[in-house]
Amino acid sequence: MSVLHRLWSLLPRSARREALFSVTAALAPRIASPAPAAALPVTVAGYFNATTGLGAATRRLAAGLRAQGIAVGEADLTGPLRQGPPGPPPAIPPGAGTLLVHVNGPMLPWALLALGRRAVAGKRVIGVWNWELPILPPDWERGFAACHEIWAGTEFVAAACRRPGGPPVRVVPYPLPSPAPSSLGRADFSLPEDAFVTLTVFDATSSLARKNPLGAIEAHSRAFGDDPGHILLLKTHGAAKAGPSWQAVADAAARHPNIRVIDAALSRADLWALMATSDVLLSLHRSEGYGFAIAEMMELGRPVVATGWSGNTDFMHGPGCHAVGWQLIPAHDPQDTYDLPEARWAEPDIDGAAAALRRIEADPALRHPPAVRFPPPDYRSALGLAEPA
Repeated sequence: MSVLHRLWSLLPRSARREALFSVTAALAPRIASPAPAAALPVTVAGYFNATTGLGAATRRLAAGLRAQGIAVGEADLTGPLRQGPPGPPPAIPPGAGTLLVHVNGPMLPWALLALGRRAVAGKRVIGVWNWELPILPPDWERGFAACHEIWAGTEFVAAACRRPGGPPVRVVPYPLPSPAPSSLGRADFSLPEDAFVTLTVFDATSSLARKNPLGAIEAHSRAFGDDPGHILLLKTHGAAKAGPSWQAVADAAARHPNIRVIDAALSRADLWALMATSDVLLSLHRSEGYGFAIAEMMELGRPVVATGWSGNTDFMHGPGCHAVGWQLIPAHDPQDTYDLPEARWAEPDIDGAAAALRRIEADPALRHPPAVRFPPPDYRSALGLAEPA
């Protein structure tokens, strides 16, 4: 390790982050002024090869555009922005066009720097942002000067991104693919065929305080105790990277013999299958920017019990949706991602969640609500593109 690298590693994480974003913002190419109109070709730049939620959302965006007949170029920023293994360097044709950059505010100047001046010059740059609190961290402010427009997947995210004099913010929901479960069944996941299975899905590296699996464990325990006929399945991945916060979850799960943990990255089809074999999804999140698992369970025609606050309230309506009450509390995240002064998020009503689980378990009719079909966003209108001749 070089002396400079050793000194850099000794700096606090916040200082390293501030230095990195300050330097990249200073070196990043400037976007065109005045803002050019949206035009073809369209390029999506983002974390195409990352296993994170942002990676999945980037792939959804590109697929949704193609499904509406819009040719899409891809520029993978996974390696250049250190979000995973490096792939081929991003390449974007120079000249006019539209650049949808699916990275969050503080990373946007860095993304433009990685793409290069020739790629950015003359294009309309749209930042596609995701966030899970009502306010943005201060380092996101750099991103406002690096885009002509912002897309947010829900009104909750859009409200956090709006600024007087800032770029326009448009709500453009993500497309949701039709369910396509693999052939796996309960036996393949070591689940009893006759049990009532409650599923909780989360990424352990995102923020365990935000996803709140401890709340799910407590709600299930209050609803069903340790009854072996009622299983709570915690589906996660990345637990080894989550530090002490995961140990608290693992210890809480180990105290209950009817709680199972799957810590693995499943294929999309196998995850659909796991959801389809479950009786209900439980999401006692403290905040969601969107809530893909909730929407996907609704597509499968399964009930959802979820905190009735944040991004999921845009779409969580109907007979299969059981919104859990909440109160706002200061946001505190031991994993640091969401630990912001003055930020608040929801503390869900655990007893209310337990009561909802018991109602669904007791009434077979509640276990099979009508499947929901989410209309795709109108990308041509959002981009301001004419319909094809």
